[in-house]
Amino acid sequence: MTRQHLVKSLGTLVDLRGREVDRLSAEMAEKAAVRARFHANLARMQGLCAGGVVQGGQPMALAMNRAGYKQALLHMVAEHQQDLALHEADMAVTQRALTAAAQKREVLGQVLTQQREQVQMEHGKREQKHQDDLAAQVWWRGQA
Repeated sequence: MTRQHLVKSLGTLVDLRGREVDRLSAEMAEKAAVRARFHANLARMQGLCAGGVVQGGQPMALAMNRAGYKQALLHMVAEHQQDLALHEADMAVTQRALTAAAQKREVLGQVLTQQREQVQMEHGKREQKHQDDLAAQVWWRGQA
Protein backbone atom coordinates (compact mmCIF):
# COMPACT_ATOMS: atom_id res chain seq x y z
CA MET A 1 0.00 0.00 0.00
CA THR A 2 1.54 3.30 -1.02
CA ARG A 3 1.67 6.13 1.46
CA GLN A 4 -0.64 8.25 -0.71
CA HIS A 5 -3.19 5.43 -0.76
CA LEU A 6 -2.84 5.20 3.02
CA VAL A 7 -3.45 8.95 3.34
CA LYS A 8 -6.56 8.67 1.17
CA SER A 9 -7.87 5.75 3.23
CA LEU A 10 -7.18 7.60 6.47
CA GLY A 11 -8.98 10.65 5.10
CA THR A 12 -12.01 8.50 4.38
CA LEU A 13 -11.90 7.04 7.89
CA VAL A 14 -11.66 10.50 9.44
CA ASP A 15 -14.69 11.59 7.41
CA LEU A 16 -16.65 8.53 8.54
CA ARG A 17 -15.73 9.12 12.18
CA GLY A 18 -16.73 12.76 11.77
CA ARG A 19 -20.13 11.70 10.47
CA GLU A 20 -20.52 9.33 13.40
CA VAL A 21 -19.70 12.16 15.80
CA ASP A 22 -22.24 14.40 14.02
CA ARG A 23 -24.90 11.68 14.20
CA LEU A 24 -24.29 11.07 17.88
CA SER A 25 -24.30 14.81 18.57
CA ALA A 26 -27.68 15.13 16.86
CA GLU A 27 -28.96 12.16 18.85
CA MET A 28 -27.77 13.79 22.09
CA ALA A 29 -29.53 17.03 21.14
CA GLU A 30 -32.78 15.13 20.54
CA LYS A 31 -32.45 13.34 23.85
CA ALA A 32 -31.73 16.61 25.65
CA ALA A 33 -34.94 18.04 24.16
CA VAL A 34 -36.89 15.00 25.39
CA ARG A 35 -35.33 15.40 28.84
CA ALA A 36 -36.40 19.06 28.89
CA ARG A 37 -39.96 18.00 28.02
CA PHE A 38 -39.86 15.44 30.83
CA HIS A 39 -38.79 18.13 33.30
CA ALA A 40 -41.45 20.57 32.07
CA ASN A 41 -44.17 17.93 32.31
CA LEU A 42 -43.05 16.94 35.79
CA ALA A 43 -43.09 20.56 36.92
CA ARG A 44 -46.63 21.02 35.57
CA MET A 45 -47.87 17.81 37.20
CA GLN A 46 -46.28 18.71 40.53
CA GLY A 47 -47.89 22.14 40.25
CA LEU A 48 -51.25 20.47 39.75
CA CYS A 49 -50.64 18.31 42.83
CA ALA A 50 -49.78 21.33 44.94
CA GLY A 51 -52.71 23.38 43.64
CA GLY A 52 -55.45 20.98 44.71
CA VAL A 53 -56.03 22.25 48.26
CA VAL A 54 -59.08 20.74 49.90
CA GLN A 55 -61.19 23.34 51.65
CA GLY A 56 -63.56 22.62 54.49
CA GLY A 57 -67.26 22.68 53.73
CA GLN A 58 -66.93 20.87 50.41
CA PRO A 59 -69.27 18.02 49.62
CA MET A 60 -67.79 14.62 50.43
CA ALA A 61 -68.03 13.48 46.81
CA LEU A 62 -65.97 16.46 45.64
CA ALA A 63 -63.34 15.89 48.34
CA MET A 64 -63.08 12.18 47.38
CA ASN A 65 -62.88 13.09 43.69
CA ARG A 66 -60.02 15.52 44.39
CA ALA A 67 -58.23 12.96 46.53
CA GLY A 68 -58.53 10.33 43.78
CA TYR A 69 -57.33 12.84 41.20
CA LYS A 70 -54.34 13.81 43.33
CA GLN A 71 -53.46 10.16 43.98
CA ALA A 72 -53.61 9.36 40.25
CA LEU A 73 -51.52 12.43 39.51
CA LEU A 74 -48.90 11.44 42.11
CA HIS A 75 -48.76 7.96 40.59
CA MET A 76 -48.27 9.49 37.14
CA VAL A 77 -45.52 11.75 38.51
CA ALA A 78 -43.71 8.72 39.96
CA GLU A 79 -43.93 6.87 36.63
CA HIS A 80 -42.72 9.96 34.79
CA GLN A 81 -39.76 10.29 37.15
CA GLN A 82 -38.88 6.64 36.56
CA ASP A 83 -39.10 7.13 32.79
CA LEU A 84 -36.90 10.23 33.13
CA ALA A 85 -34.30 8.26 35.09
CA LEU A 86 -34.22 5.59 32.37
CA HIS A 87 -33.96 8.26 29.68
CA GLU A 88 -31.08 9.96 31.50
CA ALA A 89 -29.29 6.60 31.79
CA ASP A 90 -29.73 6.15 28.03
CA MET A 91 -28.37 9.67 27.52
CA ALA A 92 -25.29 8.77 29.59
CA VAL A 93 -24.65 5.76 27.34
CA THR A 94 -25.01 7.91 24.23
CA GLN A 95 -22.71 10.55 25.75
CA ARG A 96 -20.03 7.91 26.38
CA ALA A 97 -20.38 6.68 22.79
CA LEU A 98 -20.10 10.28 21.55
CA THR A 99 -16.96 10.85 23.62
CA ALA A 100 -15.38 7.63 22.36
CA ALA A 101 -16.25 8.46 18.74
CA ALA A 102 -14.81 11.97 19.11
CA GLN A 103 -11.61 10.55 20.58
CA LYS A 104 -11.28 8.02 17.74
CA ARG A 105 -11.84 10.77 15.21
CA GLU A 106 -9.23 12.96 16.87
CA VAL A 107 -6.65 10.16 16.96
CA LEU A 108 -7.28 9.31 13.31
CA GLY A 109 -7.04 13.01 12.44
CA GLN A 110 -3.64 13.21 14.11
CA VAL A 111 -2.42 10.09 12.31
CA LEU A 112 -3.70 11.53 9.03
CA THR A 113 -1.83 14.78 9.67
CA GLN A 114 1.36 12.87 10.41
CA GLN A 115 1.01 10.77 7.27
CA ARG A 116 0.37 13.85 5.14
CA GLU A 117 3.49 15.48 6.56
CA GLN A 118 5.43 12.31 5.81
CA VAL A 119 4.19 12.34 2.20
CA GLN A 120 5.18 15.99 1.85
CA MET A 121 8.64 15.26 3.27
CA GLU A 122 9.12 12.36 0.86
CA HIS A 123 7.96 14.53 -2.02
CA GLY A 124 10.39 17.26 -0.95
CA LYS A 125 13.24 14.74 -0.77
CA ARG A 126 12.44 13.42 -4.25
CA GLU A 127 12.26 16.96 -5.60
CA GLN A 128 15.58 17.86 -3.95
CA LYS A 129 17.19 14.70 -5.36
CA HIS A 130 15.90 15.58 -8.81
CA GLN A 131 17.29 19.12 -8.51
CA ASP A 132 20.64 17.75 -7.31
CA ASP A 133 20.78 15.34 -10.27
CA LEU A 134 20.08 18.17 -12.71
CA ALA A 135 22.74 20.35 -11.07
CA ALA A 136 25.25 17.49 -11.30
CA GLN A 137 24.45 17.01 -15.00
CA VAL A 138 24.96 20.71 -15.68
CA TRP A 139 28.25 20.65 -13.78
CA TRP A 140 29.50 17.57 -15.67
CA ARG A 141 28.56 19.12 -19.00
CA GLY A 142 30.37 22.31 -18.01
CA GLN A 143 33.50 20.28 -17.23
CA ALA A 144 33.55 18.61 -20.64
